[in-house]
Amino acid sequence: MADLTLSELTALGAVAAHRSFRAAAAELGLSPSSLSHMVASLERRLGVRLFNRTTRSVAVTEAGEQFLARIQPALREIAEAVETVNRFRDTPAGLLRLNSSEGGSARILPVVLEFMAAYPEMRVDLVTEGRMIDIVAAGFDAGIRLAEAVPQDMVSVPLGIDEAMIVVGAPGYLAARGVPRAPADLFAHDCIRARLPSGALLRWEFEHQGEEVRIDPPGRLTIGSPELSQQAALAGAGLAFVSGRTAAADLESGRLRQVLADWTPPFAGLCLYYPHQRLPSAGLRAFIDVFQRARKR
Repeated sequence: MADLTLSELTALGAVAAHRSFRAAAAELGLSPSSLSHMVASLERRLGVRLFNRTTRSVAVTEAGEQFLARIQPALREIAEAVETVNRFRDTPAGLLRLNSSEGGSARILPVVLEFMAAYPEMRVDLVTEGRMIDIVAAGFDAGIRLAEAVPQDMVSVPLGIDEAMIVVGAPGYLAARGVPRAPADLFAHDCIRARLPSGALLRWEFEHQGEEVRIDPPGRLTIGSPELSQQAALAGAGLAFVSGRTAAADLESGRLRQVLADWTPPFAGLCLYYPHQRLPSAGLRAFIDVFQRARKR
């Protein structure tokens, strides 16, 4: 039987979770070439290929899927046993894996840096991606998303900062085309549509005195993100539906004007969330403490 080490099995799990040797190596503190050699050596000893590799991607083979399905429960048990011992330490140590959207990562980075300064034996892997994932299945300790996107079976800790999606346009565009007074007026305007990371178009959602309206407004320009739609609005291409926080500087300078303000009230912002059924690690508990202190400032 092949003599397999815990570090090798952990490396397999990291490569499978990331579908990338480079990302897995960064998590494990190895060079990509060292990790690739480690996995290749393990495959030779097992006599089967666990991953199909190309220059652009890594995919788990059928043999790899079955092997990982058998070893991952044991790896989780070992990790939990190590964490049980870690709870007796005065200072948390180890790796904290967080999954967040791009905007969430930007908002949470100061908290992450404060946490690392307070706990020098902790490492943080802050993974940014647009799509929602199962943080448990993907091996993350916690996620950061808008409150409305947090799964109902998760413990949720709000950051305590409201967000707002607003409609903006350049003064020149509004002078030429008029100012909409209600969402229905948008059908007479050029609306710059933004595409989400999932590929879906961002729907424009409004609320006023209990009335909710969701529309897909017309527009000749569809663009890759809300941030790009804001740039197009600055150029006078039409109206854009953007984050109030992102647009704040342009609104203050007068380069953009907000319209339909009474139809775009603020809503609950980012939350840190983690599984109900899993006891938080010492590192995650310490991060939650730092997170909660940050929301009070």
